Amino acid sequence: MGSGEWCLQKRDSFKSETLVGNETVPEIGCLSIIVLGASGDLAKKKTFPALFHLYCQGFLPPNEVHIFGYARTKISDDELRNRIRGYLVSERSASPSKDVSKFLQLIKYVSGSYDAAEGFQMLDKEISKHETSKNSLEGSSRRLFYLALPPSVYPSVCRMIRRYCMNKSNLGGWTRIVVEKPFGRDLGSAEELSSQIGELFDEPQIYRIDHYLGKELVQNLLVLRFANRFFLPLWNRDNIDNVQIVFREDFGTEGRGGYFDEYGIIRDIIQNHLLQVLCLVAMEKPVSLKPEHIRDEKVKVLQSVLPIKDEEVVLGQYEGYRDDPTVPDHSNTPTFATVILRIHNERWEGVPFILKAGKALNSRKAEIRVQFKDVPGDIFKCKKQGRNEFVIRLQPSEAMYMKLMVKQPGLEMSTVQSELDLSYRQRYQGVTIPEAYERLILDTIRGDQQHFVRRDELKAAWEIFTPLLHRIDNGEMNPIPYQAGSRGPAEADELLEKAGYVQTHGYIWIPPTL
Repeated sequence: MGSGEWCLQKRDSFKSETLVGNETVPEIGCLSIIVLGASGDLAKKKTFPALFHLYCQGFLPPNEVHIFGYARTKISDDELRNRIRGYLVSERSASPSKDVSKFLQLIKYVSGSYDAAEGFQMLDKEISKHETSKNSLEGSSRRLFYLALPPSVYPSVCRMIRRYCMNKSNLGGWTRIVVEKPFGRDLGSAEELSSQIGELFDEPQIYRIDHYLGKELVQNLLVLRFANRFFLPLWNRDNIDNVQIVFREDFGTEGRGGYFDEYGIIRDIIQNHLLQVLCLVAMEKPVSLKPEHIRDEKVKVLQSVLPIKDEEVVLGQYEGYRDDPTVPDHSNTPTFATVILRIHNERWEGVPFILKAGKALNSRKAEIRVQFKDVPGDIFKCKKQGRNEFVIRLQPSEAMYMKLMVKQPGLEMSTVQSELDLSYRQRYQGVTIPEAYERLILDTIRGDQQHFVRRDELKAAWEIFTPLLHRIDNGEMNPIPYQAGSRGPAEADELLEKAGYVQTHGYIWIPPTL
């Protein structure tokens, strides 16, 4: 651009335009989405279906978007399309077969190594060919690289992208990368990985994805907490006795034993997914909804967490886990963990945050359970029936319900526990709840980092769990065997009781029918 020209960019949800001098020039809107690891399970089960649903909803216009798959596997364009076709058909598309065929024509495949120049030079050539065909001004196009890959190859792939596949200038265009968890195994490896990627890309270009932050009910947390007056005076240590954040699966590792054994349930679920939810439950009100203001408050929560005490941890391993031929015979890896975190600040001093996750349990669900303190001066003598609880069911059967005491219908003055219930399937009939990956990929296109993990946030999270993980890795703490299909180790329920959680007996929440 000449010295008298200046650029101003403004964007809505997808398109943007550029102001050159006093003249507005519409941006072509050429977007290339590159899925690295395109032949792998994550890409075909999550990434491509998410892109397809965005396409069906009009967020990826076919005249502006092209999708590239890149992997080591030597296959043709049509072979890749056939591999992912079966994962795309969905009731969410008005005419599935027609939509699928049109979407698949947007995909081109490039084969190459993850650490050699030749493949990435070919990839850049194909991307540039697409950009030229759309008459994009050089540097006005956008490139989104989605790394559906193991973290071990992140550094080499990022080096290749930086060297061979970046936009040539910054005339309203950008290059962004999306990286999947796990971000390292502990604080040291995570910091090393962050440094390697940080040397190549600026923080605004890096999107560390945690799909739990894309879930509808998780995204609702800020609205619930800060847009409803009656929660404001209740949400503190004066009224709340304990908070549980729970993830339960009713199946085991199912062929992923070798991979899972490298990480275990704490690295796989608790250190990232559940800790991110804790931040949203516990954080102070941000100055605004700008991504940096929200992430600043999340970091403050993490930095206030006290060191984990061994006596506030229960580990478990389901019987039969080591029968998997890919799992070592003497594996010490937990498939279940209950960990109590304590936040040292004015709002939460003395309130235990109980993070619980396990495989091969008796049910499948993920939920947040906020239990309030007993009513002082209980004139109805109903303490044994249970406490007030606010429960947010993340999956399945998304819902929010408040457990409270009411009069038992009839002539007697007796009490019973019931609920105020907002079940999404009943209340929002006909409304499709987006998959987490759809929402998060759309956020990367829009440049919104609110629901992604910042580097200092990642560091603070690992600082909490690394000492505990090292004690487990060194054999200083051992998992307790538990029967598959059970609640997990009995010691975990005992720990909950010690922490102050009061279980309600005789009450079962039943999702309402339509």
